[in-house]
Amino acid sequence: MSYATLMVHLELGRSNAALLKIAGDLAERLQAAVIGIAACQPIRIIYNDGYVPAEVIEQDRQEIDDEIKAAEAEFHTALDGRIAALEWRSATTYASLSEYLAQEARCADLIITGVDRDASIFDRSRHVDIGDFVMQAGRPCLIVPAATESLGLDHVVVGWKDSTETRRAICDALPLLKQAGRVTVVEVAVEEDLDAARARLGDVVAWLKRHGVVAGSVASPSTGDDAAQLNAIVREHGADLLVAGAYGHSRLREWVLGGVTRDLLLRADRCSLVSH
Repeated sequence: MSYATLMVHLELGRSNAALLKIAGDLAERLQAAVIGIAACQPIRIIYNDGYVPAEVIEQDRQEIDDEIKAAEAEFHTALDGRIAALEWRSATTYASLSEYLAQEARCADLIITGVDRDASIFDRSRHVDIGDFVMQAGRPCLIVPAATESLGLDHVVVGWKDSTETRRAICDALPLLKQAGRVTVVEVAVEEDLDAARARLGDVVAWLKRHGVVAGSVASPSTGDDAAQLNAIVREHGADLLVAGAYGHSRLREWVLGGVTRDLLLRADRCSLVSH
């Protein structure tokens, strides 16, 4: 198994240089094709509440066109000459951006998307709700924090929970796990479940070994805040990448491992690969 096609999501109206560098480096490493994608919502005309002048609508349309052209130019400038197979897709849509991107994800093995910590939660015309997108994509998503310029694979931590989503995530992550220098599978469990957790981790480590990935394991007793605890373990091990399963109702923002919050993924200083 490998990633034959990567899809990298560019945000409009900002630089995507760091994200494109990661996408290019990974595509070169895996000899993968790259699809660049961008989307935007136009200004909404609410007829019952007021009148939007035609010049405002035209200005918005021109700004969108300019931003999409700029993103496409940035994509080609970063990857032309590096990657043999490139493709560009874009859209202006009244649908949610996460819905559009999830539909287009059918043509890729891995989605790479950035996280803009400064993005306003009220501006959905340019910014994708990462939570909604992950839940809809049906593909693994590599989430890259703002200003991160490289995907280190010296040490990868797999946050394990014995769930369908986590099993899918570790399968989806195999191409990266095979590239990693070290892999550690971690489960946070209550004291009375630690022996069972160690047995589960033993099965996972043995499964990885059959796929050519040598991994260690850590069963950590729960202290009540599994999110903070997993984050501390990731930091303690100096991990470059966290792999985890995502599940729950997206509107409630229920994330990986049942107690690992949205903040663990979206406000971290390292990349995360998640699957639903």
